[in-house]
Amino acid sequence: MSKARTSFARTGAVHVALIAYTLVALFPVFLTIANSFKSRNAIFREPLAFPTPESFSLIGYETVLKQGDFIGYFQNSVVVTVVSIALVLLFGAMAAFALSEYRFRGNTLMGLYLALGIMIPIRLGTVAILQGMVAANLVNTLTALILVYTAQGLPLAVFILSEFMRTVSDDLKNAGRVDGLSEYAIFFRLVLPLVRPAMATVAVFTMIPIWNDLWFPLILAPAETTKTVTLGSQIFIGQFVTNWNAVLSALSLAIFPVLVLYVIFSRQLIRGITAGAVK
Repeated sequence: MSKARTSFARTGAVHVALIAYTLVALFPVFLTIANSFKSRNAIFREPLAFPTPESFSLIGYETVLKQGDFIGYFQNSVVVTVVSIALVLLFGAMAAFALSEYRFRGNTLMGLYLALGIMIPIRLGTVAILQGMVAANLVNTLTALILVYTAQGLPLAVFILSEFMRTVSDDLKNAGRVDGLSEYAIFFRLVLPLVRPAMATVAVFTMIPIWNDLWFPLILAPAETTKTVTLGSQIFIGQFVTNWNAVLSALSLAIFPVLVLYVIFSRQLIRGITAGAVK
């Protein structure tokens, strides 16, 4: 009986801690979205309150859609994020398959070299990256951002996917070879479907820093035609006057794709995280 009570108390404490963390994590999101539907005076007068019929206002969203090309910024962010994630998943999965499946000289060293990319921020090489993009005439293009974000996301993708691919049955892969499948067919038809939870985990962890990044769009693609959502939101922030209605509305619109992605991949994400924890 005492063990059951202790287990129940521990479970309750864990749930309380998780609920508290969830509330803390979601509080800024709630604050941003709620205040985006208020008038300017209501934002400063009652920042923690829900919009009321008296304080409700869509002026922020109207400003976002009229001032600047927010639709274009949104499209740029979608293109950069989707293409970068696709390249990270493709190249990361291929590299992870090679490192986990084949034994060659320098295999371990290559894995450690890629792992360094997780520990060393890519922003330390901003000057060299900018010089390379200038030499390649890629400044103010979405290609520059895609290349940087792909390089940024590959180390984590290789690290996570290689661990999952080592758990794929060798008998399954050998059976495919006996049936005449090529290594590419084994990779795409046998291995990738079995590591979908890990792929979803990598996709979510890769998307968030790309979508929210301000540094590289400001350095590599500050032109009006290549601005992303995060950079485009800065047009409402001035030195002396800040249009908080527009800023909060723009940020609320920017949050929406992240929430949609999480809802779509939440089951795969949880499976990937829990499987990694078991390992």
